[in-house]
Formats: sequence, structure tokens, C-alpha cells
Amino acid sequence: MKRRAFITLLSGAAAWPLAARAQQGGGMRRIGVLLGLDESDADARSWVTAFRQRLDALGWTDGHNARIDYRFAGADAVAFRAHATELVGLTPDVIFISSQPAFDAAREATRTIPIVFVQISDPVVSGFVASLARPGGNITGFTSGEFERGEKWLELLKEIAPRVAQVTVVLDLENATNVGQFRAIEGVAPSFGVQLTKADVHDAAEIERALEVFARKSNAGLIVFANPVTMGQRELITSLAVQHRVPSVYPYRHYVTSGGLASYGPDVADLYRSAAGYVDRILKGEKPSDLPVQAPTKYELVINMKTAKALGLDVPATLLARADEVIE
Repeated sequence: MKRRAFITLLSGAAAWPLAARAQQGGGMRRIGVLLGLDESDADARSWVTAFRQRLDALGWTDGHNARIDYRFAGADAVAFRAHATELVGLTPDVIFISSQPAFDAAREATRTIPIVFVQISDPVVSGFVASLARPGGNITGFTSGEFERGEKWLELLKEIAPRVAQVTVVLDLENATNVGQFRAIEGVAPSFGVQLTKADVHDAAEIERALEVFARKSNAGLIVFANPVTMGQRELITSLAVQHRVPSVYPYRHYVTSGGLASYGPDVADLYRSAAGYVDRILKGEKPSDLPVQAPTKYELVINMKTAKALGLDVPATLLARADEVIE
């Protein structure tokens, strides 16, 4: 080979994009994605975009050196199991999951393929991992915070609506995360001077009945837990809360942008980007058992002033000053 041609070849190799090098080293890699979201949901699409863009930045491009197989199950328990089985059958190098039902389905389908999760609270208490520092097995990921975050929701509700004395928690009792969060709130409710009840809901009809019954109570307030049902029906929940003039607190920003009063929780898009980082490390040879489970680093307090005015609430200036976002 002539010297000039050889130098040109070396220069071209040095300029290869990272994605091309990854493909040369390990061929096409496969990533399974199982989400407790509806594919048509705008927020879901934005989080998936954050996940994919982070993978792109790390050198994994869908259709080039990686194949990403997406499955959206919404709140359909049967779909979770079917999608998890289907994804495992595709023999991916790693599976990324979001939500408790997605986690349960994926864990049931495989105990060997690496799994990276987001939006699972207290995985140690729930028995999903051995410890946060050394999760063991084939599972690691990013929590949505400890169960005790529920105390923050109750504190926020009382601060924004001090007269609230009866609080109903909207949840799914088949969701282990929801159960743990309810127990945490139940333990501190007396110190806030509130009587606590729960509304176990699984579809729109049950949500409508629960809120209609609860709205008849005096000095009522609402705390909504995150799960595929409340996520998919968040516009119904927030509109009913306003219709019945019930102050309500939610776990994530997207409930408030859908009309909810206030929320306190982690930045979901940031969790998805962080999960992409772990997917990258696993594709490059690290074991999930050696990757510590991490807590959120970015939390958001969001208040919807339009909803506050509709409910006749005067939001304290001190609370507005602490808010990361105020929706007018």
C-alpha cells in the first residue's frame, strides 16, 4: 500500500463516529423497552425522546449499531406480561422498564437479561434488589424516591389548603410501590391533623365513582399516587378534582400541566436520560449487579395558579417562591 493511501486510511479510521466503532466491535446490539404508558401520550413520547437522545450522544443509534424495540402497555396487566415475554424472546442485551407493573412483568419473564428500571420507590424495602450499593442479580436502575416522599405530598397539601381535614389517596393496591407509599403517609397523617382514606381504582369508571363519593365530604383533599392507571387517566382525575373543588397534590409535573393543582417529584425526563447512561454501561460490558441503584438528583415543585384560582385558593407567597415552576 502506498504511503499516502495508508495515511488516508488512518485518518479515516480516526474520524469514525463512536457509533460506528461500537458496531465494528460488537455488531448490532438490541435494547428492549417496556413502559407503563400509552404510546400516544405526549409526555411519554417526550421521555422516550430524552432516553433515545441520550443513547445517541453515547454512541448508540437506533437502526445503525443498535436496535431498540419499544412496547407500550398503558395500564393493561395482560399486555405487560405479553410484551415482556415477547421482548425476552427477542434476546435483547438489556431491557429498560418504567413503572411497577412493567418491572414485575420483566422480572417474571427473565432472571438473566439485564434490566434497568426507573420510577420504582424503595426497591430494597420491596425486595427487588439486595441493596442500593450492590443490587445483585440482573437488576439495577433509578428510584423515584423513598416511600417517605408521601409525607412531602401531605405537607404540600396542608400548606396550600390548610383547612383540609379529610384526605383520600387515589392508588392501585396491586401496585407494591403505591402500597408502600400509602403506609408511609398513614404513619404521619395524625401529626398533620387529617383523617386518611384510600380509593383503590383501576379504570375511569372507578375513578369517577371514588371522586364523586369523596367530594361530598367537608374539608376534603386528594393525593394521587403514580401508576399506569392514574397516569393514563390524569386529565380525567384533574378535571374532576377541579369540578368538585377538591385541592389535590400529584407526584409528577405532567399531572399539573394536565390541570392538577400542585406536584412534587423527580424530573422524569432526567431519570430516562440517567437510565440511558446505565444501558450504555451494560452494553459496554458492565454488570447490573455492580451498578448502584441511584436516587433522583432533580426534584420539581410545580404549582398551577389557574387551578388554584378555580378552587378559590390563595397560594402562600413563600410556597410560590420555592416553586420550580408556576403555571399561570
